[in-house]
Amino acid sequence: MIIVMKYGASEAQIENVVNKIHQAGLKEHLSRGAELTIIGVIGDEERLEPSRFAILPGVERVNRVAKQYKIVSRSTHPSGTIIKVRGVEIGGLQIQVIAGAYVAESAQQMDLTADAVAAAPCRLMRSGSFGAHPAAQQREALGLLRDAAARHQLPIVAELPDVRMLDTFMEYDVEIIQIGERNMQNLDLLREVGRINKPIILKRGVSATIVEWLMAAESIAAGGNHNIIFCEHGIRTFETAYRNVLDISAIAVLKQETHLPVMVDPSDAGGKSWMVPALAQAAIAAGADGVLLDVHPNPAEARYAADQALSPQALLDTLAALKPIALALGRSL
Repeated sequence: MIIVMKYGASEAQIENVVNKIHQAGLKEHLSRGAELTIIGVIGDEERLEPSRFAILPGVERVNRVAKQYKIVSRSTHPSGTIIKVRGVEIGGLQIQVIAGAYVAESAQQMDLTADAVAAAPCRLMRSGSFGAHPAAQQREALGLLRDAAARHQLPIVAELPDVRMLDTFMEYDVEIIQIGERNMQNLDLLREVGRINKPIILKRGVSATIVEWLMAAESIAAGGNHNIIFCEHGIRTFETAYRNVLDISAIAVLKQETHLPVMVDPSDAGGKSWMVPALAQAAIAAGADGVLLDVHPNPAEARYAADQALSPQALLDTLAALKPIALALGRSL
């Protein structure tokens, strides 16, 4: 932590700051310039609360040097983490496409979706918004996803809408639990999934900074669960031509800052199916470890999010367009 004193700060004010540092069991390094005095804190700065120093007389500002997110930081695992789910690797050389229905509507719809996902071929099947169902129907919807995926031995990915559904998700053995953007900073939910041994896809809140996103992942990891996958799906801006602005830059930043895998949801970002292939290609080119795609056997008949759903043929075409990009990067699809 670096404490910058105000111009003209007195020796008594500087000594007061130094004494506070000593009281915390840490040491200081004073750098005196012609106009400013800068005090560097030597030791574990996590033992100090910056706000307590910012209010001291003579202090101009306080800046942290160490990152607040330590467990998920790349510095703790420079080579990167690969998360395995039933033999499927996320974060390795193979790029994963997780596809499925935005909402489970019926057994027939889910079976046809599973057929399309397996034929693409994708190695994991998802169903996105369980929050769209009344509470009484959420268990039924989860059963439809599990049964449809089981026909092709596909691991399943499902969004956990509420901490009260966690026991049901464990009962149905959901292989990867997704935390939606609205729950990115739901600390009660993050702490609970931090206590289980399941990979977690953590979507970015539409107004969240990257540091806030990393800190949300740190909250999960603090509970002991380090199997976290970041998922960028767009941020909110002034633009109205599409749902969210897909932050491609975030992929590069996360690859620098964290050892954990990074995925992208182009369906949710653009909100229009015709945008999905281009956004998915950009994500893979930028270094994403995979994409999440919405698929429906007949998008025109979808009850929810029909505009963003790919048809089975569009899914095949999208994967075909991704393959040469993956190969150019020395990866596979």
